[in-house]
Amino acid sequence: QVQLVESGGGSVQPGGSLRLSCVVSDNTVGINAMGWYRLSPGNERDMVAVITSDGTTMYADSVKGRFTISRDNAKKTMTLQMNDLKPEDTAVYYCNAGEGHCVLWCRNWGQGTQVTVSS
Repeated sequence: QVQLVESGGGSVQPGGSLRLSCVVSDNTVGINAMGWYRLSPGNERDMVAVITSDGTTMYADSVKGRFTISRDNAKKTMTLQMNDLKPEDTAVYYCNAGEGHCVLWCRNWGQGTQVTVSS
């Protein structure tokens, strides 16, 4: 079974930056898309960014130009570089990964890491 472990969350002031990482453990053969999702109080879990095995990326409109998703298949890691953070980016961020043809909302989730943006 695929296990995902996130790290890199924390607290930052508006305009600051954070870098989230997700490490994929166990057998990753067949992993296609990986992505980041977030959940904030009073809202549903939303897609933030997704990257497929061939490097194709997609972003939520709210983070375009500020966040960058990348992956290193050899190291089995995925990162999310978050710049110019805003208070509305405050949420628990979850790593997600899918096998086969799954690209969005796949079945494998990490435990989540908290990101807080506040002055």
